[in-house]
Amino acid sequence: MTAPRRSAAEKGRPAPRLYLITPPLDAPALAASLAEALGAADVAAVLAPGPAAGDTSLIERVRAIAPAVQDRGVAFLIDGHAESVEPAGADGAHVAGIAAFDGALPVLKPRYIVGCGGLGSRHDAMVAGERGADYVMFGEPAPHGRRPAFAAVLDRVSWWAELFEIPCVGWAMNLDEVAALAGAGADFVAVGDAVWTDPRGPGTAVAAAAARLKKSEPVP
Repeated sequence: MTAPRRSAAEKGRPAPRLYLITPPLDAPALAASLAEALGAADVAAVLAPGPAAGDTSLIERVRAIAPAVQDRGVAFLIDGHAESVEPAGADGAHVAGIAAFDGALPVLKPRYIVGCGGLGSRHDAMVAGERGADYVMFGEPAPHGRRPAFAAVLDRVSWWAELFEIPCVGWAMNLDEVAALAGAGADFVAVGDAVWTDPRGPGTAVAAAAARLKKSEPVP
């Protein structure tokens, strides 16, 4: 018989929070959209995509946007590019895979956040945790755009939350997945395109995601 999955509170973990993933930093009106989103609900962290090949303006773009995020008490992370974190004034980096994680550690620790995704197995997740990841992420799309079945993502989140104290982030492809990920035990639920493409606007979308966090129930 499978034991019932418990809520975050029952597991002694803090209530889950949102982790917001932005469009490219040069997207038109991103600063205004980001301010609207952050003003609508509690957000723990913002992750900005790294630059395209040959783009050298990442540091300037982060410097232009990060302070407004950080002034709200929200961590600003860069996807990859650990070497750019300090000069850009970011709070840390998110990297994909154990090799990239190992490369980021000596650059960023102990001053900055280092999160790890792109974890294809439970073993890789445990390795990242043992080596000092500040969080692990499950369910993000691979570079080709596909990701594991959502049931598998929920299973991985639940397994991690039951056994490990290091926080985990569950990636929600749409707002309907937010409550299920929180109910499975995710400490943070990542939302990206579901916010920025919502016809109601990013503020309404983030508020809706936050409401789903509060209504989350343990996955049966």
